[in-house]
Amino acid sequence: MTELILASQSASRRAMLEAAGVPFTAEAARVDEDSIKQSMLSEGTDGRRLADALAEMKAIKVSQRHPTALVLGCDSTVTAADGDLIDKAETREEAANQLRTLAGTTHRLTSAAVVAQSGVPVWRHVDTAKLTMRAFSDEFLEAYLDAEWPAIGGCVGGYRIEGRGAQLFSRIDGDHFTILGLPLLPLLDWLRVRQVVAT
Repeated sequence: MTELILASQSASRRAMLEAAGVPFTAEAARVDEDSIKQSMLSEGTDGRRLADALAEMKAIKVSQRHPTALVLGCDSTVTAADGDLIDKAETREEAANQLRTLAGTTHRLTSAAVVAQSGVPVWRHVDTAKLTMRAFSDEFLEAYLDAEWPAIGGCVGGYRIEGRGAQLFSRIDGDHFTILGLPLLPLLDWLRVRQVVAT
């Protein structure tokens, strides 16, 4: 059976694969995401292409160290209603400002997954969900951040939909796993074809 490596230390992606019964190991890709993002954004890229490119780079980087394995790279982006890309907040104040910006609007969350083998991409899937964030009070926002910061500092958009972040939304259109950061069902279909999981 071919080894599967997750090119990430993301707790939510690890949890999804573990819960689905997928055998894998995890290894950080250690790519310079910030410089890649800045370069692509200066060229006018959008959230979908950025997520796909970062997922591919992570998969290829780890695949070069483990050429016989299947290496899964993932990335997610959040695009606000005005088209601006939202990044991970570095401070509680930045998270509060992001959430105020998203409140009362619909944004897009895109998750990309790319599998590489021998340093070459062999499979990819990109999916987008639309999330409508309700208008909320400053009191709610402060209580939310009291409960969720700093855990949400690593979450694009400032929420964990599987937890208290669900209270931020009035409507969600899209796949639950995509929102968590990995389009899991298409990946499972492909892993069955490759006999990584049972058919």
